[in-house]
Amino acid sequence: AYRIKTKLGKFITFFDTPGHEAFTAMRARGAKVTDIVVLVVAADDGVKETTIEAINHAKAAKVPIIVCINKIDLSEANSQNVKNQLMEHEILSEEMGGKNLFVEVSAKSKINLDKLEEVILLQAEILNLKSNPSKKASGVIVESKVQQGKGSTATVLIQEGSLKVGDFFVAGPSYGKVRAMNDDLGKKIIKATPAVPVEIIGITGLPAAGDDFRVVENETKAKEIASYMLHKSKISQSEPLTKESLEKQFSDKRNEKIKELGLILKSDVQGSLEAIINGIEKFKNDEIKIKIVHKGVGEINQSDVSLATASESFVIVVGFNVKPNILARDLAKRDKIEIKFFTVIYELLDYVKDSMSGLLVPDKKEVLNGKAKIKEIFKMSKIGKIAGCEVIEGKIDKKANIRLLRDNKLIYDGKLNSLKKFKEEASEVKEGSECGMVLENFQDIKQNDILESYIIEEEKRSL
Repeated sequence: AYRIKTKLGKFITFFDTPGHEAFTAMRARGAKVTDIVVLVVAADDGVKETTIEAINHAKAAKVPIIVCINKIDLSEANSQNVKNQLMEHEILSEEMGGKNLFVEVSAKSKINLDKLEEVILLQAEILNLKSNPSKKASGVIVESKVQQGKGSTATVLIQEGSLKVGDFFVAGPSYGKVRAMNDDLGKKIIKATPAVPVEIIGITGLPAAGDDFRVVENETKAKEIASYMLHKSKISQSEPLTKESLEKQFSDKRNEKIKELGLILKSDVQGSLEAIINGIEKFKNDEIKIKIVHKGVGEINQSDVSLATASESFVIVVGFNVKPNILARDLAKRDKIEIKFFTVIYELLDYVKDSMSGLLVPDKKEVLNGKAKIKEIFKMSKIGKIAGCEVIEGKIDKKANIRLLRDNKLIYDGKLNSLKKFKEEASEVKEGSECGMVLENFQDIKQNDILESYIIEEEKRSL
């Protein structure tokens, strides 16, 4: 969240959400928090799935949409095509008989950005947006994180009232007293009025993005409400024991072939952590289960590595925009725990997907090398029966599997003890040649039996 000052001296606060598909929850939250949605669509790219999703979020939240068509300076830009595509989703410009305001801009060339500001202020005037700065502050948590030297911090968007340094507050299951406030530029302030985003210091716990924020009378009241919210969240998180959930538990216990990939996830901020979990939950497979052993915000510490060591699953520690401290790094090295770091979300999701694929049982395919027909049977006291054969197809490989067929029925499937050509041990015998074979732990051979040499090839599978 950040704030700009227009040429007319008025302020506009922007709540910026990423376009990546994994940030669905963040876009939904953004639509609920804001008064106006600015839908940015690239003129050269058109309407995408995330664009449609953002439209649906805005409609569900009953928030007006301003369409910002960007990149109009490009040669392949086609604004009319964007407008036609948006018509399919009931987004129409005023000139086409609709109620949505459209602005064509170029962020790179700074074309019509002032016009976009004017349109936003016009929409705000139409909506008659007002807020009372004299009330106790209330708003929403935009983001939260752990910062070195500051502890838990949160970005708050004030929606009603004014927030002051020294105020006691509740944010979801967390509470605290505002010890310091910084604006979006990092400048210290002592008071935040409606529509002002601020970073606050002085939280006990780490609130989730989207949690309600409100100022209360005193610390006792703050603790009481936070404790109730924590209890409430624990109840909602515990899955009720139903017939369906019991059947699933029994099914999982019976199916011992199901493998499990454990993940310990640490991120720099709550929003990214939420997006990563949303992305991972889409990787569904009947053979592999993903188990999030632990998730949190902040650096990778000793506790995370110890948890990975103690887990019965195969566990990977994954950090997004965070690194392990020295103690955690040393412990991971000692206990041979893998720690992976990422700064791009889709690279992290691809890695998890590949790790799951690596646990899948490979597909097995039989490849027939060759066939031989038993012509004569020789007996030797120390060896037993030797099959005198003619290779009638392909080759017989000593290291391959061998099976014996009699009248097209499988009699034996195993290995060769010996493969000889001209009394010498051979690694393989090709079509048209004669050879002697001794089967491993099997003596029931007859003339005209067919011996097939084959190998099993494994093919890696992916999700």
